[in-house]
Amino acid sequence: MDLQLAASVAPLLGWAVHGGILTRRLATARRDPLTGLHTRAGWTARAEHLIRRHPTAAVLLVDLDHFKTLNDTHGHAAGDAALAATADRLRSWCGHNGIAGRLGGDEFVAVVRDLAATDLGALTAALHEPLPYAGRRCRWPPRSGPASSPSCPRRR
Repeated sequence: MDLQLAASVAPLLGWAVHGGILTRRLATARRDPLTGLHTRAGWTARAEHLIRRHPTAAVLLVDLDHFKTLNDTHGHAAGDAALAATADRLRSWCGHNGIAGRLGGDEFVAVVRDLAATDLGALTAALHEPLPYAGRRCRWPPRSGPASSPSCPRRR
């Protein structure tokens, strides 16, 4: 290969590799490492897009009650297991009809295309299932509440 050609291709290859690394880092930053759900920033961008495209979309907030007590009583590993289980149950409920995210701490959020077409009772039942942890069944009752997009303010 010509030395001049190699000298011009090498920097381009370097920039391509660098771009790939940055893209992976950005994608990782938009995912919660514990739950695998979208973080607030990653979820918000996707939720805004879904709400614009589906006027019947609804947002559901989930907050784990007494999470600090669960952490203090059973340890942080139990708290992490509760967060991961909540994320899995919320992700499963959303399926291909919505997007789940973790806002931070013990707060989760989901947006679905049409709340009427989803089974909110099934989510409530799944979220209230006890968590099998270290030979025990731990409970962490969540609170949840939906809001339909017509009642939510929209950014223009």
